[in-house]
Amino acid sequence: MIVMTQLLVRLFIKNRDAIHDPKVRQSYGILSGGVGILCNVLLCLFKLFAGLMTGAVSIMADAFNNLSDAASSVVTLIGFKMAGKPADPGHPFGHGRIEYLSGLFIAAAILLMGFELLQSSVEKIIHPEELVFSRLSVAILAVSILVKLWMSRFNRALGKRIDSETMKATAADSLSDCVSTGAVLLGLVIFGTTGKNIDGIVGAIVALFVLSAGFSTAKDTIQPLLGSAPSPELVQDIYQTVMSHEGVLGVHDMIVHDYGPGRRLISLHAEVSYKADILKAHDMIDNIERELDERFMCESTIHMDPIVTDDPELNRFRQEVERFVKEEDPRWQIHDFRMVRGNTHINLIFDVVVSPDDMDRAGEIEKQIGDRIHKAHANVYAVIRVEYSFVGSADKKEA
Repeated sequence: MIVMTQLLVRLFIKNRDAIHDPKVRQSYGILSGGVGILCNVLLCLFKLFAGLMTGAVSIMADAFNNLSDAASSVVTLIGFKMAGKPADPGHPFGHGRIEYLSGLFIAAAILLMGFELLQSSVEKIIHPEELVFSRLSVAILAVSILVKLWMSRFNRALGKRIDSETMKATAADSLSDCVSTGAVLLGLVIFGTTGKNIDGIVGAIVALFVLSAGFSTAKDTIQPLLGSAPSPELVQDIYQTVMSHEGVLGVHDMIVHDYGPGRRLISLHAEVSYKADILKAHDMIDNIERELDERFMCESTIHMDPIVTDDPELNRFRQEVERFVKEEDPRWQIHDFRMVRGNTHINLIFDVVVSPDDMDRAGEIEKQIGDRIHKAHANVYAVIRVEYSFVGSADKKEA
């Protein structure tokens, strides 16, 4: 199975290792869609023949399930073709999210087929019909399971290679087809050996598998459309890439926008010493942006934050405030810490990063921390902004 997948990739995809290139992704999508159309149409025709021979509603339903899979493969092919279109004035970030929409359409097709199959199966439970056992039909179903198992592994391999939710959804659908066809085969074998007609019951079981796969697929494709958080691995990779530069002391306010596979926008704040040469620091930031763009196939924007690192009083206040914040909640962090000295008092200005669930009491958090600081130091006042991290907080290098 693995050899066949590798052979197809070598034959039909040029520059197959450039997986972040939209054109290469498009080629993978076309290959997946073409293989799906061919295999599912053939399976549908053979199962229709087997269903007509035996009179089994479960086999007929399984045949039409393959037909819906063929239609889904057409959607996959069209989706990748449209997703590969370049940016235009109306869509400055490209058309990559069409790939997610095609995955959602596949999920809808799976759910529709599942409901129709459940309805017809219930009717057969109430009003069973005579079946005819056929060894040829058994052979057709057995071969169908093997083909679907290969298709599942084929699409899973391609989906993992280019990180495509659409292909992963197709792989899950093919795997559920293996289970459903296996149930149909088991029902036919039971009828052939015992004479018991459980065609309707088997059809209902198949329908439940199909519906479960449909709901799971819909969930996986809706999440990126709604704006799901980036993976912790991606966030950590971005963080480590930025922090690997000696002049960067900390990273915060990182945001990752997903406009489709291979179309990310990354923005973040990079902390540098206030004593750094401004031109050299700016050149370093430019180099980091280019490194991020090349490594993660994205458009990155970095804001440079100068911070004081050699003021003993400021460092003492920062450590004390960090302790206060951690005592309120160990998950919270601070950044952008500054101190403004006046003739009569000192202002400590900083941001507190909390979890999204805590944002509804941001005012309360601000008051609690501010009151605690003022109680410890009568001439010190806190100017606090409470916010939450879109991707998780980053630690700082020790000054």
